[in-house]
Amino acid sequence: MVVNYEEGAEYSLLDGDCNRETNNEVPSPLPINQRDLANESVFEYGSRVGIWRLLNCLNKYEIKATFFCCALALERNPYVGPSIVKAGHEVFGHGYRWEEYFKMDVQAERDAIHRTINSLKQTTGVRPLGWYVRYGPSEQTRELIVEEGGFMYDSMAYNDDLPYYTIVKGKKWLVVPYSLEVNDTKFWRGGMISPNDFYETMKNTFDVLYEEGATHPKMMSIGLHCRISGKPSRIKVVNEFLDYALSHTDVWFARRVDIAQWWLKNFQ
Repeated sequence: MVVNYEEGAEYSLLDGDCNRETNNEVPSPLPINQRDLANESVFEYGSRVGIWRLLNCLNKYEIKATFFCCALALERNPYVGPSIVKAGHEVFGHGYRWEEYFKMDVQAERDAIHRTINSLKQTTGVRPLGWYVRYGPSEQTRELIVEEGGFMYDSMAYNDDLPYYTIVKGKKWLVVPYSLEVNDTKFWRGGMISPNDFYETMKNTFDVLYEEGATHPKMMSIGLHCRISGKPSRIKVVNEFLDYALSHTDVWFARRVDIAQWWLKNFQ
């Protein structure tokens, strides 16, 4: 399970960006160079309410998750970082801002990676071992995180149901793929209307992978956002799915770093 903590790091005219955040739950009638106070308040809901609802959900089921953390978001809500670590969740690098790194030049992206690491160390006390950025990486992202050093893996691919190795700078590099299929962003981007749609997507995915897993282990990624699944009607179906999944044997809810460590140990 992945919880994306991005609220406070999105595009904002107040932060000097040329445009406001355009990722909205409903289409905005405002020009992109004008503040959308309604959308700003939706993002703020994630940092004021949704984050705590998701943490309580995970605590209820004693599940340890991976938190994709935008560093600036944790700087602006200093209670969140320690709460993530205290609960035993993984702090994972999601960029300094919630922005498209494929738009950056090499040096700007290199600086952003380094800044993110230093910031997360300050706000959480730990260093991220994994990396994933908004939508997708640039052509040089993977080489830059290997160059930076200290990372164990990245999740910048959607191309498999299991971890795998690739070659970066002549060396083996571990990829733990992510998923946009079982991801609550579909409430915003289309594809899901009601919370029941999300439940059916989670359940159907689980059922197929569980059946396949009888002979070939499979990994299921669930992507949650504080401003989306942190809403009451949506967290209800997350709870219902966890009840369903945990009623089965041989199911492991693991942090992504735990999966990475297991893979590195068993498949060299």
